[in-house]
Amino acid sequence: MSFSDAYVSGLSARTGDGVEQLFSSIPELSALLEAFSQPAAVLSDEYQILATNKAYQEHHSSETELVSRHCYQVSHGYAHPCDQEGESCPLKRCQQTGSRQRVLHLHNTPFGQEHVDVEMLPLPHNEGQPRYYLEIMHLVKVAQATPEGQGLIGSSPAFNKMVSLIQRAGPSEISVLLLGESGTGKELVAKGLHNVSGRAQAPFVTVECSGLSETLFESEMFGHEKGAFTGAINRKEGLVSAARGGTLFLDEVGDIPLSLQVKLLRLIETGTYRTVGGLELKHADFRLICATHKKLKQMVEMGEFRQDLFYRISTFPIELPALRERKTDIPLLILALLQRLPDTEAIKVSSSALAFLKNYSFPGNIRELRNILERAVLLSDDGVINVEHLPDECRMNRSIGSIPPFVSDGKLIPLAELESVYLSQVKNAYSGRNRELADALGVSERTLYRKLQGL
Repeated sequence: MSFSDAYVSGLSARTGDGVEQLFSSIPELSALLEAFSQPAAVLSDEYQILATNKAYQEHHSSETELVSRHCYQVSHGYAHPCDQEGESCPLKRCQQTGSRQRVLHLHNTPFGQEHVDVEMLPLPHNEGQPRYYLEIMHLVKVAQATPEGQGLIGSSPAFNKMVSLIQRAGPSEISVLLLGESGTGKELVAKGLHNVSGRAQAPFVTVECSGLSETLFESEMFGHEKGAFTGAINRKEGLVSAARGGTLFLDEVGDIPLSLQVKLLRLIETGTYRTVGGLELKHADFRLICATHKKLKQMVEMGEFRQDLFYRISTFPIELPALRERKTDIPLLILALLQRLPDTEAIKVSSSALAFLKNYSFPGNIRELRNILERAVLLSDDGVINVEHLPDECRMNRSIGSIPPFVSDGKLIPLAELESVYLSQVKNAYSGRNRELADALGVSERTLYRKLQGL
């Protein structure tokens, strides 16, 4: 039983028929909420805040009194409940199901928007249908919605879905499989899982699985004894031993050859191993996280990956979204990357350059975005990244609109007509100023104005 469940049971036992007797004394109810270290509050079935602990008050506002206000006003600044504003409302879901609910939200705080894992529990009532609800906010430490910090950055729906799964899996010992394209930040997510686990104070050890030969794989993973093979002049500790008590992260696990997969399977299933050249059976103690950009299910069907190993490592899969699936995060990521790169805090990105970046598909994902910014910083002389500082592939923006075919009914379309169609579509799609649009098109503002007048 979780602490929150025990707390609700204790309330029920304390009040006999339910918690309604406590509401004649709000200070006493607030004092009871101090049992929670996280922000906690009791809400009515009309979304009204009835009592809070100090952590809840400080999380939202250290000055404004929150009691009697509506939770959706305090947390989001909404005029209506979350479900009417396009979000999932845990209180509404509690009312519908009668059971505890957990939802990841972005809340307004004195420090800006923050990710919060909201837990909502119905409180017992003698008339059957709950009238009061306990809200507990588990603050998310692995992700930020502001550019500060070194963790995961984002606020898009696809990003928040991933963070919600990290919050669920992180504190447990379950094996996690991270799936996603190259450059999406799989190692950063693995470190986040480690940091919110009970093993956070122990080592986080990464094994780069790509390109490991059979001998090298065993030696790196399990260690070797002196004289075990040619060149083994000293005894070496393996990475499994180095990860004792902590997390073992197998990066690009899909690249492990079939001949080596059985050795990994044996380690996972038995929790034991032997060093190369050793006789003593050693016991492993680690939490396993794997990652790959490959389609492991397809590899299993093709006989390129062991089915039994796949099911052992994929207990809890987490899909990492590609950058093109979270384009609303691009401005935030740019700010974060410019803060993390050396001597780039004062660099700005023009609105026209940002427009091209937001429309680019980023096949290399966040790693490619970082490379683009590093290159652009060196090309910029005035501290502003403009369109001309972006690579050609970014400036060849095909998402602005479709251009008619160059040949129609066997005849070439006149150049003036083709240009007018292109300019019309660009103008309709572009929300910036004419000066920025002219810069993006490589013409003067006067030339652009004359051409637009002629449409």
